[in-house]
Amino acid sequence: MRELSLHVLDIVQNSLAAGASIVEVSINENIKEDILEIIIKDNGKGMSQEEIKKVIDPFFTSRTTRKVGLGIPLFKANAEACNGNFTISSQLGKGTTVYASFQISHIDRVPLGDMVRTIISILAVNPSLKLIYKHNINGQEFTFNSEEIKETLEDVPINNPLVLDWLKLFLTENLERIKLD
Repeated sequence: MRELSLHVLDIVQNSLAAGASIVEVSINENIKEDILEIIIKDNGKGMSQEEIKKVIDPFFTSRTTRKVGLGIPLFKANAEACNGNFTISSQLGKGTTVYASFQISHIDRVPLGDMVRTIISILAVNPSLKLIYKHNINGQEFTFNSEEIKETLEDVPINNPLVLDWLKLFLTENLERIKLD
C-alpha cells in the first residue's frame, strides 16, 4: 500500500469483521525522536496466539473470497523496513491491539497519507461504530470521538453527506492546528 492511512483502513475493517463496536486509532508523530507510531485498538472477538501467528503470514486469510491476506504482513514489513517495530496483542473476547512504529526520516518510509479521508471513509460506511481518533504531533494532541458528535447531532446520522462534509473540514482544521503549534 502506498500510504500508511490505507493500512489503518484495512486494520479497522479487520476489527469490524471481528465484531468490534469500538475502535481507537492513535497516531503519534515525534520529529525530535524521529518516530511515527500507529496504534489501533478494538473491542472485537480477539485472537488466540495461534491466530496471531497466522495473521502475520501472508499466505493465510480468514476470507473465503481469496487465498492470501497481505494487509497485516505488508504493514509489518513496512514498519520493519524502516527501523521500526510491529506487534499484535490480543485477548479472546476482549479485543486486539496492533502497534507499528517507523523511523520518520527513513528513506523507505511510506507516507502517512490522508488520515482525514480514512476517518471519513470509516464513518461513512460504519455509522454505528464508536470511533476514537487521536493524533499527536510533537506533543500537540487532537482527539476526535464519534460518540460526542452523534450526541450533538441527535437524530441526524453521522454518515449524512452534509455531516461528513463538515467532519472533513473539522478534522482537517484541527490537524492543521496541531501541525502549526
